[in-house]
This record gives sequence, structure tokens and C-alpha cells, in this order.
Amino acid sequence: PDDSLAGLSQLMKTLAARATRYRNRLEGRSGTLWESRFKSSIVQSDAYLLACSRYIELNPVRACMVAEASDYLWSSYALRVGSAPEQSWLDDDPCFNALGATDNARRRRYAEFVRQAVPAEELNLIREAIQRGQLTGNNHFVDEVERIAGVRIERRKQGRPKLE
Repeated sequence: PDDSLAGLSQLMKTLAARATRYRNRLEGRSGTLWESRFKSSIVQSDAYLLACSRYIELNPVRACMVAEASDYLWSSYALRVGSAPEQSWLDDDPCFNALGATDNARRRRYAEFVRQAVPAEELNLIREAIQRGQLTGNNHFVDEVERIAGVRIERRKQGRPKLE
């Protein structure tokens, strides 16, 4: 039995390597398939957290995969706003719960929030924070984290700093 498990393990490793080489050649990239796929950022407050939620909910719309956020089947948006059958797997989010006293009020306010025009500076702040692994928040928040951590944190531009 140990030989068959080792053989299966080697088969899966070989298949994964071939699939990676194929995708890399097809997409003109290098590295592993999951390299740099998951990013994160520390978020300042509930307002920024809701903005990040809206950013995530609208990603499939911005990518022209769907016309409306509720049309994307892999999103929690339809559950949040009540346009899908209720599921027990969705966690209660304190930021979402703070939007209203009743389920209907919360759903209505969240749907209105997601439908609002997203300010360009909010979109840029979230994108830059995620891409560069920086903080999502205002300058006061960055200064406070610097003070607590004892480490200088700055919003950096992409690439090497220019020599003066």
C-alpha cells in the first residue's frame, strides 16, 4: 500500500508541474500557479471595512463578468441583501449588523451603499494597500500603527525609490 500511495503522490506532483508549465506558457508568466494570488491589508475602521466589502462585491462587475453584484454566484452579496435563499454558513458581520436595527434595514442600506458611485481615491487606496501589503486607512491611522509598532510605515510608490 505504501508504494501505491507514493506513486499517487508522484503522479499528482507531476500533473501539477505540467499544469503549471502549461498555464505559464499560455499566460506568459512564471512561478507557481498560486504565487501572489492572495493578498491582505490591515484595515483602519468599520467604514474602511465596508468599503473593502463593496470593493470585493463589485470586482466581478468591474471585470465585466456580470452586470450586477447579485448576479455573481460565488459572492455573499445576494445573501447579504436577501435576494438569495438564506444560508446558515454566512457569518454575522458586526459592520453589516450595525447598518440597521432590522434585517430588512441592514439589507436595504448595504444594497444602497454598494450601488453608490465608488470614489476614485477609495478605489486607489484599497488597490494600492492590497497590492503593496500596506495599511488601508488614513494618514493618522498609519502614524498610530507606526507609533505602536515602533516601525516606520509609509505609503510607497511602486518600484525602487529615485536617487536624489
